[in-house]
Parts: sequence; structure tokens; C-alpha cells
Amino acid sequence: MKTTASSDAIKRIIHTEHHDPFSVLGAHAVETKGKRAVVVRAFLPEAKEVSVIDVTTSTEYGMIKIKEEGFYEILLPDHFEVFSYKLKEVTKENTVEIFNDPYSFLPTLTEYDLYLFNSGDHHQIYDKLGAHAFEVNGVCGVRFAVWAPNAKSVSVVGNFNNWDRRRHAMRVLGASGVWEIFIPGLKEGEIYKFQVKTKSGNVLDKFDPYATEMELRPKTASIINFLKQRKWKDEEWIKHRAESDHLGEPISIYEVHLGSWARIVEENNRWLTYREMAEKLVAYVQERGYTHIELLPIMEHPLDASWGYQVTGYFAPTSRFGTPQDFMYFVDYCHQNNIGVILDWVPAHFPKDQYALAQFDGTHLYEHADPRKGEHQDWGTYIFNYGRKEVRNFLISNALFWIEKYHIDGLRIDAVASMLYLDYSRKKGEWIPNERGGRENLEAIAFLKDTNRLIYQYYPGVLTIAEESTAYPGVTTDLQYGGLGFSLKWNMGWMHDMLIYFSNDPLFRTYYHNNLTFALLYAFSERFLLPLSHDEVVHGKSSLLHKMPGDDWQKFSNLRLLYGLMYGFPGKKLLFMGCEFAQRNEWNHEQSLDWHLTQFPPHAGVQKWITDLNRLYRKESALHQVDFHYTGFEWIDFHDKASSVITFMRKSNDGKEKVIVVCNFTPVPRYNYRIGIPDRGLYREILNSDSSYYEGSNIGNTGEIEAESIFCHNRKFSLNLTLPPLAAVFLKHV
Repeated sequence: MKTTASSDAIKRIIHTEHHDPFSVLGAHAVETKGKRAVVVRAFLPEAKEVSVIDVTTSTEYGMIKIKEEGFYEILLPDHFEVFSYKLKEVTKENTVEIFNDPYSFLPTLTEYDLYLFNSGDHHQIYDKLGAHAFEVNGVCGVRFAVWAPNAKSVSVVGNFNNWDRRRHAMRVLGASGVWEIFIPGLKEGEIYKFQVKTKSGNVLDKFDPYATEMELRPKTASIINFLKQRKWKDEEWIKHRAESDHLGEPISIYEVHLGSWARIVEENNRWLTYREMAEKLVAYVQERGYTHIELLPIMEHPLDASWGYQVTGYFAPTSRFGTPQDFMYFVDYCHQNNIGVILDWVPAHFPKDQYALAQFDGTHLYEHADPRKGEHQDWGTYIFNYGRKEVRNFLISNALFWIEKYHIDGLRIDAVASMLYLDYSRKKGEWIPNERGGRENLEAIAFLKDTNRLIYQYYPGVLTIAEESTAYPGVTTDLQYGGLGFSLKWNMGWMHDMLIYFSNDPLFRTYYHNNLTFALLYAFSERFLLPLSHDEVVHGKSSLLHKMPGDDWQKFSNLRLLYGLMYGFPGKKLLFMGCEFAQRNEWNHEQSLDWHLTQFPPHAGVQKWITDLNRLYRKESALHQVDFHYTGFEWIDFHDKASSVITFMRKSNDGKEKVIVVCNFTPVPRYNYRIGIPDRGLYREILNSDSSYYEGSNIGNTGEIEAESIFCHNRKFSLNLTLPPLAAVFLKHV
């Protein structure tokens, strides 16, 4: 049958190899025999008959099958302009469907959107790429768009088209590399994938990189979710967040893995849902006195054992615990109860799962092709190509997405050290120097700076926290002064030194005294957060309690002492779940925390101690106002390594509020132990980790002690103290 389309074009349509099927399919004005007419073409492989219905006149025109594979066409000489129409399909099973032709719609993305994306500057690209509700001339449906610049063709597949890639082949928009199609009639809840045909002819089943919801593993399809905004009730929280100086406020973070904080054992050991977590977890965090919850990555991931650190669905909260709307409820509930929410974010690397980002269009698109730059050998993952503008746009918009759509209060950026250095965990010859011949990853550094700049620009008050384990300078230095611009940096050195010190028998601690004091040499070079994180209680490292030496009494006393030192030391605080009640076993992501332990007095004592530490920390301005400047800290004595005792003072902004912290790191009580103090008068023992309330030996200073005019530690006044064994004591001038 003679047709107005070229045989080559028809062939490419049939074999789904056309870069712009819209140029062939749909309605087109043509000239035949010197007169204008309209031709309508459709490719419906499962059809037995196809008709065109003129929407204006309701006239039906039967189409002619040009190719047995299902290519149909009709020439309408009585139509001079492209008109509104629908297609009527009769299938081989004699079912009839009337629908709007996807190939009758113009592109729904603007040239400006594409320009910004290709320039790396489309900060809300998540509203353009992916699957989104759309309306064209009163017709509702879903717009799909995906970046795959090296693909031969891309199709949308799902239950709605029987997973037949021939039904909804997409078009590429110019040189942007973005493929697009509007499918009328589709609704929320449909599952879908992109089928990508590579230049070599291979067909890849791929998820949507911008999908806002995904199926529960091991399934891998994306789910259409328009993220209809719930009626948020956290306006006051957001307003306070934007107006407050959070770095001068208490920040005490409870680090949580949602899959193992608590489970319903009676129901096949199932996870709690986001909504169940909202009520149970928030109540617990409030009771313990924390200010924030930090969640190990909740972005969709295929492997439970990765704890979320090998992300596939960067824009989708994991379906393990519910829907995106359920997670919105969780965050809103936290804010209504004055609890901030921080997410772990993983822009350093991604897994090699073939359905996800890896070799997305048959080429190394999101990752570097050269394994010396593109692969993390330690983790078996790919490294993002931060120099590619569209990849940088993907990641930066992802950071902004979680804050905009879910009202997140902070991002803790994972593995920053691996991003900063090209030779991270690599031997000589396994890495490529930068353009200046150095080891710094200049592209990743620029990306981190841009991310911090834009977060602060759009969302003042939101925290960015770097997990950075090296001495890279200026991690928390402001961008205008050449720094990376993070709000806070994990003090990995402090954590390392403290755990080494505390793991040693008190008999030998005198030889490790520098571990207690060394961190003060650099404590104010960055804005530090003190972490005792999940990484310290897994992979054979044992629990924090088990790291402590001695019998059970000494273990619990040591642990309370460690926490007391942490809360007295300058820097914001983070503690991993379970550590607050001294879990004995290593953390296991496949089961609930050992909550039954809290019925036993020693464990309950540690839990009470953490609760009171948080309350004191939040109440006393001296303990949180000046964490990042030397004026907020003063040594009283750090030389007494023979007794393994240190004494220091924390001060408020104006210097009027002071809290003295005395730590005895041996199991020997110290009687008549004199320390110098700044002021005469009465001092109250406001907290003592050896109190019987915490299951200690109840040695202390009977609540209050009077200063004496005896010179000590270069001060006119002093206190004659009783130091309880393996304990931290907090004192305040009355």
C-alpha cells in the first residue's frame, strides 16, 4: 500500500529505533497532488482495526494497515490543518479502546528547561524530569522525561501498555539528550520503567532516576507518585529554623536506622511503618532529650545489608516503611514535636545494579568510564562524574528536593573524604592526577561548594554536615573565604582517640593521656560535631559497652564517663541508637534493638544518664553556646596524667555562665582533690555519673561545696573535691 512515510522511517518505528517517532506518527499536514491534506499514522502492534475519530465532528475514519507489524495510516484530503482527534483500537481479542493519541501532543518541556539542565543550573529539575502529572488542552495524563543522550531510542513501559516498548516510544529533544513523551489518561499508582535501546542494539530495562516512589525490593519498577503536598503543620518550625542561629543552640542527634530501631516480632519481625515510627520514635527521642533525629539513608536501595548507603532511588524514600506521603507525615510529626530531621545523603558513589544508574544509556553516563576515576574499589561501586554538568545537576537538585518536598532540616554528607581526593584508598598508578597535577578532586570540591551555597541560598537554617576523616582544610569555613561551606564536620579524630583511650585498662591510661587532650589543639579549627556513630558498633568492632575494660561495674561506669566527657567537650553531639542504654551486642540491622535490657538497672542507669546529660546540655548555655571558639572553653588542669584526671570549664557567650567538668578516668576515688576556680562562693554538683540514680557507687560532694581562698591552678579560689571513680562530675557556681 502506498504511504506518505518513507520505508526507512517506518522500519525504524517498527523496530523502535527512531529518535523522534513523533515526526512520523500522529497527525501531519502534507501536500498531495498540489493540495493540502492531513495524514494520521499510528503504530499499534496488537490492533486488528484502527480508526481516527474527529473530536469536533465525531466522524470516524477507518485507517489502513500499511505493514503487518501494525503500522496504520489514513490520508484525509478534506482536512487542511492538523485537528483534534482520538484513536479507536479494536484488538485481536475484539476489545475496543478509544484514547487520545500520545503522538498528537507537542513537547511539554521548554527550551529554557533544557538549557538550564544541560548547563547544570536547573535547581528544580526534579519537577521536569521523571514522571509528572500534566494537562494539555484539557487532557490529563503523565509526562515522562529522562536523560539518556547516547541511547538509540527510549520507551516507557508498564502494565498500561503490557510492557510493550513499541507502544510508547519517546522522542529526544534536540541535542539535550532528554527523551520525552506525554501519555494521556495515566494516573498515579501505575508502575513503569524506561526501556533503553543502546547504540549497539541491546535493550536495557531501567528505573526512572527521578522516580519519587519505587517498588519494594526485590522488585525494581518505578511508581508514579505526584507527591501531592500534605497540609503541613510545621510553619512555626520552618520559620524558627530560618531565623535562628543553630550553631549557637544545642544540637544533640540520635542516629537511627529505621529498619532496626524496633520491630514487631509478633508479626513476622516486620518493620515499623513511617507513621508508627512517628509516634513511637518521636516520643522516645523527646523523653531522652535529643534535639534531632538523624536517619541512615532512607532513599531507596536494593540491599538491606548496605543500611541504605548504596542508593538506587535518589528521589524516592524507601518503600520498606510506607509511601512518600507517609514519610512526609513522619517529618511533619517530628517538627510538630520540636524534633529536627537530618538525612544521611550519599553523593559519593552508587551501586552497579543494572536496572539503576549504572551505564544508564549503555555508556558510562553518571559515572566515569575510567575505573581509576569511576570505581570505588573498597565498596564495589561507581563514582559520580562530577565534571558532567547534568550529573552535577542531578545531585544538587536531589539535595534541594529533600528539603523542599520533605522539609528536611539537614543533610549529613557521607564519605566526603573519598570525594575530595583522587587517590583515596588507591595505590600508586591506580589514580589520575587533576589538571594541576595534584590529588584533589577539583570537580567534586566545586560540586560540594555549589551544593552548600544553594542550600543556604534557598533554605537558611538547614544544616549540612560533612563526614570527613582527613585534615582537609576549611571544611566548615564559609564559602566567601574559600572553604567548602559545611555547617559542621564530624570529629573523627576525637572519636578515634577517645575509643582508644577508653579501651585501655585504667592502670595504663596514664600513658594515653594525650588522647584526652590532643583534640583541643585543633578543636576550634573547624565547627565540629562529636560522633559516636553506627560505624563504631559493627563489623566485629563490638558494642561501646563491650569496648570498655574491666568487670560489668567498670564497663558501665566507663561508658557513663565517656558520655559525660562527650557532653562537656566543645562540639555538637551524635549518638547511635542502642548506645544510650548500653546495648551489649553489636548492632544487627536485621533485628530490633535489645530493648529488654532497659529493665535491668545498669542499662536503665545509662539511659537515665543520657537523658539527664541532654537536659543539662540544653539548659546550660555554657555547654552549647560557644562550641567553635576558644572563648567557650578553658582548661583548669590537663597535666595530671599520673591520676588520669582532667578538669576544664565551659563558658557562655558573655562569659557569665560557667560549668566546670571534672573527669576521673581510674576506678580509684580521689579524696581532697583540689582544683582552681574563677569565683568565690557556693558550687553545686549538678550532675555526677557515679550517682546511685545511674547505678553508680554514689560517691560525690553531697550536692554543694564552698569555694576556698586557696590559690590553685593559677586561680585565687579553689574547691576541695571528692572525685568518684570512673566518673564525670559537673559543677556550677550558685
